[in-house]
Amino acid sequence: LLYERHGEAAAVVQLKDLEVPKLGDCDVHVKMLAAPINPADINMIQGTYPLLSPLPAVGGNEGVGEVLEVGRHVTALKRGDWVIPADAGLGTWRTRGVFPEEMLLKVPSDIPVLCAATLSVNPCTAFRLLADFEVLVPGDSVIQNAANSGVGQAVIQIARASGIKTINVVRDRPDLQKLVERLMALGADHVVTEEMLRKPEMKDIFKSIPRPRLALNCVGGKSTMEMLRHLQPKGTMVTYGGMAKQPVMVPVSAFIFRDMRLRGFWMTQWRKDHAQDQESVATMMDTLCQLIRRGQLTAPACTEVPLQDYRAALEASMKPFVSSKQILLL
Repeated sequence: LLYERHGEAAAVVQLKDLEVPKLGDCDVHVKMLAAPINPADINMIQGTYPLLSPLPAVGGNEGVGEVLEVGRHVTALKRGDWVIPADAGLGTWRTRGVFPEEMLLKVPSDIPVLCAATLSVNPCTAFRLLADFEVLVPGDSVIQNAANSGVGQAVIQIARASGIKTINVVRDRPDLQKLVERLMALGADHVVTEEMLRKPEMKDIFKSIPRPRLALNCVGGKSTMEMLRHLQPKGTMVTYGGMAKQPVMVPVSAFIFRDMRLRGFWMTQWRKDHAQDQESVATMMDTLCQLIRRGQLTAPACTEVPLQDYRAALEASMKPFVSSKQILLL
């Protein structure tokens, strides 16, 4: 799926037949199996993301493929291995590709294909958000908005496996009860709407669990300020998305009297910073794959779409209140 200019995804992305390049000595020929449509993919096509691929570009930053053939200097991969992108910008919305070995990470082929296809962005982001900003121990709690997003669902499950409680904020919607049940089934401890954050009943939650030391913000605007109110003094709020397209507003009193810390996180930057630190990457991947094998981390709610129906998938991924990730089957 190729785009030659930036613009609305459904308008500029086209399905094209291209020759597969010749296999170099350090290259790997990959047959792609499945690739999701993430918000960052859409932003890159629109030209609004901080990282843009040179045009013409193949869409998609995430997915899983099977190795068909390797160049003669490739040592870490062999035919039949499953691989995911080591970094953003690979262009995963394609049936086949030839990539340099260092652009791929091997993953176990005994995990479900949808888990592998959605492994490198959301679960990794969730893992780092929980690990890198506050030292959390079993019994601690975390509050997050956009709890039904891919990252939100992964945070709930990874936290649950570590004995950490989650307070999950979602927007009010017609089928709210169904969403609440789905998040509770994943292991959420509490699910509240943005409106409920302002209500005195919130105090009841903190009778059974401690106030959170960590807030995860993917929305911005008013939602952020409401979450901050419930953080412990000296707590940290990490912003990793801005769905409301509004700035993060913080009352001065939260800084002065409660010494709040505000941080930002971008998975792409983390990968750049740790490009030479293969141990950190391997530890994270191993932990996530173990959770998947034990059934403690599942793929987000997915809608599987054949490649030729890509336009419908792109349009569906842009709709508000979407709780299902579009996955292109390649």
